[in-house]
Amino acid sequence: MSYKIIIFIFFSYSIFSQSPNSKQALLIETISSSEVMIEATGIYNGVGKRDRHKKKDAKKNGLVRALEDAKRTAIYFLLFGGTDPLLKDREEQNNFQTHESYFYNIKNISNYITYEDSKLIKKVNIDGGKGLKIVKRYKINIEILRSDLEIKNVIKTRSDLVSQLGNPVILVLPIVKKGESPINILLKDPTYRHAASVIESYLTSRQYDVVVPEQMEALEALNTAQLELGDREDDYAYQLALSIGSDIYIEFSGIQEKAGYGTNKYAANVRAYETTTSRLLGAETGYSQARKGELMICVEEAMNDAVDKVLSRITSYWKEDLSQGVQYKLVLNMASDFDEDQIEEIQFVLMDVIENMTNKSKENILTSQTMDYNIWCDPREYNKSSKVYRNLKKSFKNEDIEGTISKININRKMILLKVDYE
Repeated sequence: MSYKIIIFIFFSYSIFSQSPNSKQALLIETISSSEVMIEATGIYNGVGKRDRHKKKDAKKNGLVRALEDAKRTAIYFLLFGGTDPLLKDREEQNNFQTHESYFYNIKNISNYITYEDSKLIKKVNIDGGKGLKIVKRYKINIEILRSDLEIKNVIKTRSDLVSQLGNPVILVLPIVKKGESPINILLKDPTYRHAASVIESYLTSRQYDVVVPEQMEALEALNTAQLELGDREDDYAYQLALSIGSDIYIEFSGIQEKAGYGTNKYAANVRAYETTTSRLLGAETGYSQARKGELMICVEEAMNDAVDKVLSRITSYWKEDLSQGVQYKLVLNMASDFDEDQIEEIQFVLMDVIENMTNKSKENILTSQTMDYNIWCDPREYNKSSKVYRNLKKSFKNEDIEGTISKININRKMILLKVDYE
């Protein structure tokens, strides 16, 4: 008797610890900053020595086991599938293997599922009745799942990232035609204002620092300081993001579309950029359900759907940036009083100084008037832009060369300097 009990316990554990059979799932909808709707397939293959035994087992246990498999599949999809899995790299995937039995345990999965459809979307016999395949929808709290992954040290916590690199500061603006002010659009268009507030709320709920562009006057003043950067004044979003010192800026747009039977749906486009390089981190489209009226609800659903997809790109960028160091945009303008040989000598010295004090540097522009760099610095030494400026000024001063460095404007991400005669 005891031998049979031991075998039963082992068999039960193997069921609870296994990964799903089907691994087929779709993201149907992002409901909020914490919840998603997943359509998952569950498969159960009957067991037994003969076909009739397998058929009998499938008939008796198929539905229960297939439903369990669908739930595991929904979790599997959030962990590994789609365009934005919770497990971003090989290290996190390897970490997960240690805790696989915990996350695929049906009892634990029930903590993540907040709702499931009462009806099956599909139920079919497979393999001549020796198995069963079902499809069902589940609403899952992805934040609880993420929290458990952090607790189990499968993925890095946001506090770990923040402690090493700080919170990324994000600016949210509508997409406009070049030369137009996104601030004016926010002031005039209540729909876009609501869309911006939805994105901002979504980000703040995830503990990101968000810059809210409410005072046009103040932003215009900051933007004026950047006119010396070159011919980018028509790219208003970039200029504002750089002026404010945001690490990332998000642009959005949206349109209301007819969905039939007198209903409308809203389509939202969201793009995230790394500020200092203008590198596109992610671009996604989100959709609302079809509704009669209720425009603002449609806007909220679509924006939540789109920004949820983009957010993982931001997290991935932040981890990547952490591995290289703190990133800054460094621009040095040369005074016109220097002759050609003096400018060249100054630039050679500055190149050496920049190389010595950075983990990595990228030369964007090098002219007789301007040196434009993206630099990555050790956060233990240069966690503030002012420290970069101080060391650069000191190192340049120690060189036997004419000229001195002074600041034009410095914020969190940008260091705009001038090289002039003493």
